[in-house]
Amino acid sequence: MIEKETLMASARKTILAESEAIANLSNLLTDDFAKAVEIIFQSKGRLVVTGIGKSAIIAQKIVATLNSTGTPSLFLHASEAIHGDLGMVQEHDVVICISKSGNSPEIKVLVPLLKRFGNILIGITGNLTSFLGKESDYVLNAYVESECDPINLAPTNSTTAQLVLGDALAVALMELRGFQAEDFAKYHPGGALGKKLLLRVKDMLDMTHKPVVSPDSSIKKVIVEISEKRLGVTAVVQDEKVIGIITDGDIRRMLNERDSFLDLTAKDIMTKNPKVIKSTDMVVDALNILEDFSITQLVVVDENKYLGVLHLHDILKEGIV
Repeated sequence: MIEKETLMASARKTILAESEAIANLSNLLTDDFAKAVEIIFQSKGRLVVTGIGKSAIIAQKIVATLNSTGTPSLFLHASEAIHGDLGMVQEHDVVICISKSGNSPEIKVLVPLLKRFGNILIGITGNLTSFLGKESDYVLNAYVESECDPINLAPTNSTTAQLVLGDALAVALMELRGFQAEDFAKYHPGGALGKKLLLRVKDMLDMTHKPVVSPDSSIKKVIVEISEKRLGVTAVVQDEKVIGIITDGDIRRMLNERDSFLDLTAKDIMTKNPKVIKSTDMVVDALNILEDFSITQLVVVDENKYLGVLHLHDILKEGIV
């Protein structure tokens, strides 16, 4: 049976080896990186990313990152490119070719074809003197001293280095474009991430069933209103302005403290100055307020007009958390 300490030591060794390989990339950057970013930014076409083997898998991830951050990109498998898919590459496209050795047979066939078409070629390789390194218009050095596996063969450090350079390109392009959270949301409308970036309070607020009582309402009416609207709270409104709220917790505390409540009205047990939010605010901001103050409801008010109540359960049902 393998000892746990042996496995943990192996994991730490791998993580440290990859982190050191990545850290060294900053020492290998040249002006070609800045020029490559500018070329991609100014391009009237798309960015085509190609590779073979494990580099092809890295190319697909880089394409996904670029597309989601505002750089139109597509993946072209180097092997398929020389068997018909080269038609994907258009006149104004910029091509990134990824290869650790830079001398793969498919790369040696593909690169001259791309050069013949007149497309600008950016190479990501660990061998600057390779065929790819020499033929590229701009080269990003992905050199690693060794892989981190015991036999120094499995693509580990090298593929991580390729991926990091792709991320560096994507981030630099984001900064050039002034890419903001709002832009990111356009490309991520679905799932929890999209909802966090796009969903506003008004999008999930039921304004037709807003709980409301007047300051002089009886406690019985307050209880009925809270029960009927099923939000665990009601707003206390006077002259169309929210002056307080009453929660089911307030009702329970009142019943514990008094034997009778016939002489009480809503204004006697309400909490003044409740936490409020505007309908145009982001739901994620509402969630932050709920968490910060350990409450479960927020009163929604626009220009002193009461619109309804947003409940934590509604946010949870949307899957934002």
